[in-house]
Amino acid sequence: MLEVVPLGGVGEFGMNMMAVASASTTLLLDAGAMLPGPEHLGVDLIVPDLTFLQQSERRLSALVLTHGHEDHIGAVPYVWHLLDGPVYGTPLTLALLEPKLEAHAIDTADRLVAVAPRDRVAVGSLEVEFIRVTHSMPDCVAIAVHTPAGTIVHTGDFKFDQTPIDGEPADTHRLSELGTEGVLALFADSTNIARKGHSGSERDVVAAFEEIFAGTRGKLVVAPFSSSIHRVQILIDLAVRFKRKVALVGRGVQQNAATAQRLGYLDIPAGVQIRDRDVEQYAPEQVLCIVTGSQGEPLAALSRIAVDAHRHVKLERGDVVVFSARAIPGNQRAIGRLQDHIARRGAGCIDASVKAVHVSGHASEEELKLMLSLVSPRYFVPIHGEYRYLARHAQVADQVTNGRAAVLLVENGSRIGFDAEGGWIADTVPAGHVLIDGTRAGEVADEVLRDRRHLAGDGVVVLVIAINSRDGLVEAEPTVTTRGFVVDDRTGAALEEVPGFVRGVLAAESIEERTDQCFVRERIRVELQRFLRKRTGRRPLVLPVILET
Repeated sequence: MLEVVPLGGVGEFGMNMMAVASASTTLLLDAGAMLPGPEHLGVDLIVPDLTFLQQSERRLSALVLTHGHEDHIGAVPYVWHLLDGPVYGTPLTLALLEPKLEAHAIDTADRLVAVAPRDRVAVGSLEVEFIRVTHSMPDCVAIAVHTPAGTIVHTGDFKFDQTPIDGEPADTHRLSELGTEGVLALFADSTNIARKGHSGSERDVVAAFEEIFAGTRGKLVVAPFSSSIHRVQILIDLAVRFKRKVALVGRGVQQNAATAQRLGYLDIPAGVQIRDRDVEQYAPEQVLCIVTGSQGEPLAALSRIAVDAHRHVKLERGDVVVFSARAIPGNQRAIGRLQDHIARRGAGCIDASVKAVHVSGHASEEELKLMLSLVSPRYFVPIHGEYRYLARHAQVADQVTNGRAAVLLVENGSRIGFDAEGGWIADTVPAGHVLIDGTRAGEVADEVLRDRRHLAGDGVVVLVIAINSRDGLVEAEPTVTTRGFVVDDRTGAALEEVPGFVRGVLAAESIEERTDQCFVRERIRVELQRFLRKRTGRRPLVLPVILET
């Protein structure tokens, strides 16, 4: 019997992870993470609940990665201890993964195995085949797993870009061959099922950016997703045409660009790139800054630039800021605040609602129909999306196949079985979210347990501070409350200094930073955690409570 269990990425966006088991072999398809929302106080990362894998009698024979986005590789360090075999991925995927493993002091011992499209590898009783697909970054693959029960196809993230930047279109021929040979089940990305038509080519943004480059008389600042290597290449090529120097601003875009350039996926001509510290040495009309922070992250480069807090890059009247990324659900409010700050600097602001400066990397409805037609599966399982997206994808599949493909609508933890008699949804296994904080002391299954662990270890420090909503000034003495935080002579002295310390932190910020509640909360949390760790040697959970007056 073949067993497939999605552990993340079904009924939600992000955190993609799926276990495939046959006989004595279990492999994992992707191991993704999710960034926390504003309600996840003190949380730095969210990964799938691994209870099912931990309780299994079989350890993982291999981990297979479709591409290098965080929602597909971010949890790899947390599943490493369950893995006996190699990690398979394309060269760029593995290169983006390596720093994450190094940060966790994981010795890979030559277990990262690079593969190319059309490669096949044997994993126990299974054979894994890699099929090229196009997405918003290079080196992406779909996965075909050939099993004794039949072949299953996992699309990963994809779209059908007929004019890709790297000249490598999706391997529709091989997908069609698999359909002809017979596919037991298709697991397909549902992210854009609600969008009619086609997502379009990455090249579709060129015309809009040509207008922006030609019409901008000041500095041009563009915020794509930092892993959108194709978009970065387009911007660099246009900068060369319009005689602008390029500064990469923000750690994420700098690291990803350096990795892509080293592997030959990004071409930056000699003399084009400058350091962010050198931006001020050039006239504004000679500079393009590619920055992090398209989602309004409080401490990202663009957020600091927008409130005039970046050391090297300043916005002036006549500059233009372009948001070349979709707004992830839940981030609209933070992005709106960020755009307000940009407007206060006198700079222009452009996003996809104004010009075609972003193209999705995920297939829209017509492309999803094409995938179904090419693969022609016996069973169809929609994945990668909230439940209403999965349900809509199921309806489309029924129309495309005229009911020939049986649809299995599942959620995280659903145990899907296949054998000679067919496919079915059996019972469920433990599934959910594990919240991670930066110290890894907060690796827990839910928020309650996470708080208990902090309380049992270093406790919690709650800072309540009243701030004037107009000028950001502190209205009254901040109050500090602790629970589970051992107070002795040393820690007590440090706690007495906290109100003054926090006042000093806020005094150093601009009025726009002080009146941005999201920024203030995160700033206080980070700086107070650092202060307490340095002064007391302890790492309590810090919860700032901001009261606007």
